[in-house]
Amino acid sequence: MSTSVETFPALAAVEGFTHGFLLRDPEVDTTTTDRIVVLGRLAESHRRALDALEIRALQTAEQVHGDLIVESDAPYIEDADGLIAPPGSDRALGIYVADCCAVWIVDPVTRAHAVLHSGRKGSELGIAPQAVRRLLLEHGSDPADLIVQLSPCIRPPLYEIDFARQIRAGCLTEGIPASQIHDSGTCTGSDLALYYSYRVEKGATGRMLAVAGFLG
Repeated sequence: MSTSVETFPALAAVEGFTHGFLLRDPEVDTTTTDRIVVLGRLAESHRRALDALEIRALQTAEQVHGDLIVESDAPYIEDADGLIAPPGSDRALGIYVADCCAVWIVDPVTRAHAVLHSGRKGSELGIAPQAVRRLLLEHGSDPADLIVQLSPCIRPPLYEIDFARQIRAGCLTEGIPASQIHDSGTCTGSDLALYYSYRVEKGATGRMLAVAGFLG
């Protein structure tokens, strides 16, 4: 059995844009607190899902619950929680989460985009509005064009902080229209058949993988 992939209508409507949220694979043992080990166990399952999405190469990041956003051609970025692909890039970006929110920010006009890991700390630091400002200043995006999608993440009452609300508020302050900020509204801790939950599973769990790229 391969990893199931969740997609979102707002992103699916962007021409040429490929995205997916790779979910729990019930056939892979993820009962370990070692992130490197669990990602190794999930690698083959994730590869099959990426093949189905026709993603051949994926740029990922170490993720340290900070606010560093990197634009680079390197396949792996250390100490970063956000990745940006400029207009014209055909590389796919990938961010791992397990209760934290994956945030896609897409400009269908310039075709620049970002994928972010935003949990309690990243949301407090404002990683999403920082990414919006980077797209505006460095790639000529207009906030009126940007589309923001929030993944399933942990939410009250299973977690004391509603960082999905913080992310949305931060994007609104940067001028993105409310109608273009989309939230799945799903709590990862409430459905362990589909999602991994670091909080509910006390750290011994796998990772979802948010991927995106202008590949078409």
